[in-house]
Amino acid sequence: MSILDTQIETERLLLRVPRHEDFDRYAELFGDAEAARHIGGGMARGDAWRRFLQMPGAWTVQGFAMFSLIEKSTGLWVGQAGPWMPDGWPGTEVGYALHPDAWSRGYATEACTAAIDWAFDTLGWTNVVHCIAPANTASQAVAQRLGSSVLGNAKLPPPLDSHACDLWGQTREQWRARRTVATA
Repeated sequence: MSILDTQIETERLLLRVPRHEDFDRYAELFGDAEAARHIGGGMARGDAWRRFLQMPGAWTVQGFAMFSLIEKSTGLWVGQAGPWMPDGWPGTEVGYALHPDAWSRGYATEACTAAIDWAFDTLGWTNVVHCIAPANTASQAVAQRLGSSVLGNAKLPPPLDSHACDLWGQTREQWRARRTVATA
């Protein structure tokens, strides 16, 4: 099996490597200046295309990247979530971005739970972080639901180094202890 065939199923979502057919909804998300204000939104379609290609490229080069999130009941692309660690990044991140019509449905928490399990179990990571803009209260709430806490300020690599960023996270041991209590 190729790494590009990697899939994870949750109750409501299929997490898989991004495909060309995901791009229109991706472009809608990243083209929406308000919906994607904390992740570089307001992009022209051509800029969104180049950014979209980062994930399949990272899958090929690194063997991991964010998954496309597919709503199982409709087949609709609802966002992306998963492991992300570009060169110079402040840690082993599990990030997330959802299309606005998928907000407030618990998809970020559901997808990140599966992605964090996968990062610890498959990639052997010892901790996860989430790089979150200080004003992004919705992502902070997701990080809290995942059991992460603020670790301090983070410095992102150029060209993102002018953006304020809080680093949230937890260790593999903290994650597993919390998961064990939650399933008991």
